[in-house]
Amino acid sequence: MLDFDSCYRAVSARDARFDGRFFTGVTSTGIYCRPICPARTPTRRNVRFYQDAAAAEAAGFRPCKRCRPESSPGSARWDARGDLVRRGLRLIDDGVVDDHGVRGLAGRLSVTERHLHRLFVAELGAPPLAVARSRRLQLARRLLRETSMPVTDVAFAAGFGSVRQFNATLQETYGQTPSELRGPQPANGSVLALRLAVREPFDAAGLLDFLAARAIPGVEEVEGGRYVRAGPGPYRVELEPRDGHVLMRVDAADLRGVSRLVARCRRLLDLDAEPHAVHDVLGADGLLAPLVAARPGLRVPGAFDGFEMAVRAVLGQQVSVAAARTFAGRLVARCGEPLAQPTGTLTHRFPTAGAVAAADLSGLGLTGARERTLRALAEATASGDLDLGGGADPAETERRLLALPGVGPWTASYVAMRALGDPDAFPSGDLALRNAVRDLTGVETSAQDLVERAEAWRPWRAYAVMHLWASLGAGERTATAGVPGRR
Repeated sequence: MLDFDSCYRAVSARDARFDGRFFTGVTSTGIYCRPICPARTPTRRNVRFYQDAAAAEAAGFRPCKRCRPESSPGSARWDARGDLVRRGLRLIDDGVVDDHGVRGLAGRLSVTERHLHRLFVAELGAPPLAVARSRRLQLARRLLRETSMPVTDVAFAAGFGSVRQFNATLQETYGQTPSELRGPQPANGSVLALRLAVREPFDAAGLLDFLAARAIPGVEEVEGGRYVRAGPGPYRVELEPRDGHVLMRVDAADLRGVSRLVARCRRLLDLDAEPHAVHDVLGADGLLAPLVAARPGLRVPGAFDGFEMAVRAVLGQQVSVAAARTFAGRLVARCGEPLAQPTGTLTHRFPTAGAVAAADLSGLGLTGARERTLRALAEATASGDLDLGGGADPAETERRLLALPGVGPWTASYVAMRALGDPDAFPSGDLALRNAVRDLTGVETSAQDLVERAEAWRPWRAYAVMHLWASLGAGERTATAGVPGRR
């Protein structure tokens, strides 16, 4: 529940730490704002606070034209809870409601529509359909203001079924037509450019270094302060951290899936993290405090695709980062989809689960056991038995991962940490973590000692992992050095 006094103090101070964590409805004007809105602070009696923009819109408020709520960063509060609402929001961002309706969303979450409706209203103040609608509108408004895309293209890129529905929804929500919502037109071009908001501090350099060390040859690269990759679909994606935001450039003729692409990019760079909340917990620990102070805004790199990240985890078992990267490059060359028009070092899209399941994996330098693990992982994902998109219950996903041959607790935790976005995931069997604690304390640390010490780091243990790895340096010693279970 939102505490009125705390929220009002944040609004009065225009405290950027709370940007995206709640929204302010002003009854005297009928608009809702971000906590950082530059407008004069409204009087207390005219203020209402909402957990989500959809709740403010459902209450009849329209978005502010000055602070533009659709441009705010997201909130990680649901990630920290790891509950059904968090999974539902992730699936909404992935377009499940657009494609399959609320019934399809409830089915993916294994609950009834009625229960899902009740839970969303209780937690967010708006039902799933309203949340999905709000997400579509927010993206549409950004595309209208920040790009030169034709209105028809904006409608379909944002997930609307028709231009008529798009026009009617904009008029109903904003009281304006698409033409009236347009901002100054940028230069025409084939590249879509969007600003992805980020909550500062943001350790962009550390994040890019981490991704560069693990960039899969042919699929992705980090160069000149930018992350670039191929796929999915027709996309070439470029992410460039800038002052207060990340510039996302997408080169594709068809941008109908751009909403899902934005969600993937935000997860990859952990743009919805709440660094001050992480600092409050980890900075209070004597061991981690100096590390947190040295690397403010350190992020947990996510995953562009859950299956891809699980494959990386398997390939990284008991080998260095460089070796895992080499194996991944060979796998891509063997069964990845070649690009019709290669650009620079980008030549392939990462293979699908179906392609890996059907491929001959011999000759890649993997052991027979590792080949069997990869094939079992691919088959389980391709068949739908294993959901690595973050919509399934995390505990169930981990259980299904552990049931695969060659997958142990370390691999499952690493996947949870990066693919499922669990901020409290903790690969306790990781040798590098124990080495980091030993170097910092001068005392050998057992896995059990590490687990007990890490209790004080909840619910942000994944961020503690990143700080400990960073303390060892960005090279080989931050490898995925776990000891996987065997079957």
